[in-house]
Amino acid sequence: MSLKRFGVSLEEELLTDLDLIVENQRFPNRSRAIRFLVNDHKTRQSIAGNQQVTGAIVLVYDHRIARLHTEVANLQHEYHCMVLSSQHIHLDEKNCIETIAVRGTADKVIKLSNKLLAIKGIRHGNLVASSIE
Repeated sequence: MSLKRFGVSLEEELLTDLDLIVENQRFPNRSRAIRFLVNDHKTRQSIAGNQQVTGAIVLVYDHRIARLHTEVANLQHEYHCMVLSSQHIHLDEKNCIETIAVRGTADKVIKLSNKLLAIKGIRHGNLVASSIE
């Protein structure tokens, strides 16, 4: 992949916004920020267009609630064609974090994520998805 240089004209407010993105995200320069924003837009379009995406669903929960692990595992089996892998980490004597790598159409990935996040006892969770292209 070769890099192409081009000029960009922005209103002063937009340039200030871009510079804030560079600073807040700690990008080394504006070019890296623009690359990030274009890729982020592509991912949003993939999700909106129900295209193939890949990502991770991250769950935090109290492992002492025995049924939680079973429910999380059962849903992964129900969606086995989308689940690529799962990693379970013990954070301390009661809290665990589970990261589930997924791949599929955006609607199915979101549906699985929503079902997992809706399990009673899940303390926190999030889906991070990206377009495959």
